[in-house]
Amino acid sequence: MEIEGSFWRAIAVYRFASLGYAALLLASAGGHQRPVAAWLVFGVMTVWTVVTTIAYSTARNRPLLVTDVLVTLGCMLASPYVQGPDAGPAGMMPITATWIGGPVLAWAVYGGRRAGAVAAVVLSLGDLWLRGLNGFDFSVPVNGAVLLILAGTVVGHVARLTKQAEERLQRAVEIEAAGRERERLARGLHDSVLQVLALVQRRGLEIGGEAAELGRLAGEQEAAVREMIRGGPAVDGAGLVDVGALLRRYTTATVTVATPATPLPLPAGQAREVAAAVGAALDNVRWHCGEDARAWVFAENDDVSMTITVRDEGPGIPAGRLSEAEAEGRLGIAQSIRGRIAGLGGTVGFTSVPGQGTEVELTVPGRFTVTA
Repeated sequence: MEIEGSFWRAIAVYRFASLGYAALLLASAGGHQRPVAAWLVFGVMTVWTVVTTIAYSTARNRPLLVTDVLVTLGCMLASPYVQGPDAGPAGMMPITATWIGGPVLAWAVYGGRRAGAVAAVVLSLGDLWLRGLNGFDFSVPVNGAVLLILAGTVVGHVARLTKQAEERLQRAVEIEAAGRERERLARGLHDSVLQVLALVQRRGLEIGGEAAELGRLAGEQEAAVREMIRGGPAVDGAGLVDVGALLRRYTTATVTVATPATPLPLPAGQAREVAAAVGAALDNVRWHCGEDARAWVFAENDDVSMTITVRDEGPGIPAGRLSEAEAEGRLGIAQSIRGRIAGLGGTVGFTSVPGQGTEVELTVPGRFTVTA
């Protein structure tokens, strides 16, 4: 992503700037007690700065990040040999100085505030060990360690928030583009397909007989096409499908669908299974109650589950009829409805009173509350 790339470029700038500061420290100290070794360590720091700048621009993975921390620790732990054993207790800054912040920032951008804090703690412990002459001395100032940990935490948090904001912006752009395309298709369909379907419906009802049935079917398809156009994209940027959008496509002149204003997201395969189970329930309504039978589909959700109810006002199901049908090998309800929902870890309940209709309740577990 473009914003994440900006973070990595900023880290590269920081590395080179801190490398320049390390060179000034070396020059001002005259190369310390062992100048050759000091400049050799500085050469390793320079080479590794170039390597990470190039590597992080193309590949960002854990092995590279771990190696980054290890190389930095190695350069840091070489400071007592280069500077002399009295450098740590005297409060002299190690050769790596501010250069040790590079891996911390890299982990923070890569893995968030926790990863940045952990990397900062590891490098801070190494720095405190050096200052305490191979043993931790809590009288040694820890300001640098605290600042390093704060930097890893804050930068990681900001980087994660920025990534999320960019992802949401990208989804908004995709939705807007899909909306414009949908409007364009809607204009074309309104000028052709929808007008023809409306004409067939009107003329069929006027003629009567078999033509009336064709007109009714044309009216249902017109309503379905209009709902499909209005429904919007079903798949979001995270690969989830809005079950509500799939259910609204069942809307016809005889089927009323009511769904929440907020999405009901499920993985694509699960969402299709739920929609197929509802479709099977509506097929049963048409089969047992007639083509003109009215049906209602209601969807609701809470923090733990989604419930879809399919209700009709048909003759109802006699007691024991479902068990008899399953024993006879008629597995429409057992497989098409119960089997699909059970495969998602959900349940199906039937409530039927002879002469008063049937209500099918499908419950699917999951979290459906949309957070800001």
